[in-house]
Amino acid sequence: MKILLAGDSTVANCPTHEYPMSGWGAQLGPHVYTFGAVYNFAKGGASTESFREEGLWGRLLAEAGDGGLVLIQFGHNDQKKQHLAARTGYAANLRTMAGEVQNLGALPVLCTPVERRHFLDGPSSDAAVLEQSLEDYPEVVREIGLELGLPVLDLNAWTRGLYLQLGREESEPLFCHFEPGSHAYWPDGLADNTHFSRQGAALVAGHVAAQLQELDLVPDGLVRTTAGRG
Repeated sequence: MKILLAGDSTVANCPTHEYPMSGWGAQLGPHVYTFGAVYNFAKGGASTESFREEGLWGRLLAEAGDGGLVLIQFGHNDQKKQHLAARTGYAANLRTMAGEVQNLGALPVLCTPVERRHFLDGPSSDAAVLEQSLEDYPEVVREIGLELGLPVLDLNAWTRGLYLQLGREESEPLFCHFEPGSHAYWPDGLADNTHFSRQGAALVAGHVAAQLQELDLVPDGLVRTTAGRG
């Protein structure tokens, strides 16, 4: 089985000089390699529009075929473009992508975009509040899944729950935070609450694999849900 990924930097294989930054797609292989080969076409900065314009979507479709799964997760960069608003350009592009995948005999699997780790001050000192940074993009993905009868992996809801469960401090290692002088590529330090560390990406990848099994999209019992947490 082929598992093909379309998405942005939160899914992509990050450049080696950015280690340990990682998209979840880069960590999916250890969970599914016994039955599925992962083809990760995701790219940093990609939107539903640029992914097609840069030829990445065409390359993905050329690899897809009968029985394959195409996981699609966008939103972070679409929301930066007015014409790619959730209920207009973004929704139209997702519908087109899904149709093109189906025409090849593969199955599109829509993924709501993973949440950013933006904690806000709560109503009390011990109340954690997480910003809904992706506005209505996740809800539109859910609606399109229902409309088209397609499986949806609700990564937005799951990551929100994960960050809130861990709390502000314990969720920080899931992302790329470096003190000044501790990383050669970011010598001045980095506090990034969008891009995962390998630890965070591996947790999301494990959830993706488990959800594919729960939805009966992959062979039962073959997902290695404890693989790769590092």
